[in-house]
Amino acid sequence: MSHLAQNEIQSDQRSGRPESTASHRRRPLRVLFVHRDADAIESCLQELKKAQFTVSADFVLTLAQCTEQLRFQSYDVVVAEYPNPNWKGSQALQLLHQAVQEIPLLFVTTAMGSESIGQLTAHGAFDYVELEHLPQLPMTVRRVLNEKKLRDELREAKKALRHSQSLYRALMDNPAYGVYRCNAEGELLDVNQALLTMLGYESKEQLLAGNHTPGIIPSLANGPPIGTCSPEKKQMEPVEQKWKRKDGTTLKVRLSGRGVHDDYGNFAGHEIIAVDVTEQRTLEDQLRLQASTDSLTGLANHRCLFEVLHAEICRSQRTGREFSLVLLDLDGLKKTNDQFGHLTGDRALCRLGQILRDCCRAIDTAARHGGDEFALVLPETSMTAATLVAHRICDLLAKDNEEPMLSVSVGVASYPKDADTIGTLLYAADRALYGMKEKRARAAGAGQGS
Repeated sequence: MSHLAQNEIQSDQRSGRPESTASHRRRPLRVLFVHRDADAIESCLQELKKAQFTVSADFVLTLAQCTEQLRFQSYDVVVAEYPNPNWKGSQALQLLHQAVQEIPLLFVTTAMGSESIGQLTAHGAFDYVELEHLPQLPMTVRRVLNEKKLRDELREAKKALRHSQSLYRALMDNPAYGVYRCNAEGELLDVNQALLTMLGYESKEQLLAGNHTPGIIPSLANGPPIGTCSPEKKQMEPVEQKWKRKDGTTLKVRLSGRGVHDDYGNFAGHEIIAVDVTEQRTLEDQLRLQASTDSLTGLANHRCLFEVLHAEICRSQRTGREFSLVLLDLDGLKKTNDQFGHLTGDRALCRLGQILRDCCRAIDTAARHGGDEFALVLPETSMTAATLVAHRICDLLAKDNEEPMLSVSVGVASYPKDADTIGTLLYAADRALYGMKEKRARAAGAGQGS
């Protein structure tokens, strides 16, 4: 551009000024001058230099050049000459205002009557400086920049508020999210339709009246809905609670939300989002149960057995109390399958599993170790007591009238007497089990020989 020039000025620091003021004035400042008088521009730059601004300045002569320059370069402030013989009427000022848009606009004028001031204000001028009072320019620049910053912050705040209001309306109308408000004492103030449906109420009034009954939304009757949230915290940590529907059934809800404060910053209550997670938690419980349960017998599976043994060893090491492991092997399962079919074989496994459950205390664990092998973990039980439990299991099987008749081989081991790890404990019990099998085989052979 033929009428465009670049003027870079690096200011020196003044000594003795507060650091915050100096740093403010040292900020880089890009200025676009729309002015015909080079001497006036130089005077403006000198005043800014005295005020310790670091200025990068361009100048143009016409409104068209100003518009073109603003397309390719951003500026902190535009300083324009007024009046300007190239601008005829208010239309030129309107075009100038449209060109600079959100950039602060300053006029340097030699004649500013009341009519001119009104005209500039109407066309969006942020401020003006008379040429004979040019030393006021740095102060005016700082003022218009601060005003722009405040306008930008206000615009962003309004934008955030609109976004927040939009999200709140979307949540209130979303059928998957129950939303309610309560005051600082935890009293329910308002609810959305989704929460009414979730709890089985037909109207807000019905829920508000029903909430006086203990247990519907228990936390609201005794203070804030989330105990870990203090009034000072605006965002609350999610938590799960049990609520009661109108029909008395229980549901699990996940609560999240925020504290609400009034215009003076005083805590005024909570806005809570409630999500019904009953089905999700039920499914998770089922999956956890499936992961630790033998699908045929309903006993603990191999994985769960090892977890229980690990926990019992840790507890025994802390308390010094022993526990015992009983291994059981269902005799003749292959023969039963071959003779009566696999359904009968499966039924035999379930019969033994039921007897193990009948012989268990609440703290005991019965498990299917795999195939025809079973295990019984007996916390705080000696070898002698565990052997008595094994004899009882054998007796109950012998008294079972269902065909075919069942029997088991049993091995018992105690921790820490017989072993110091899970592997050695299982090995000790397994060795005792096969010792019983060999003893039975020798007895059967002796009987046939006689």
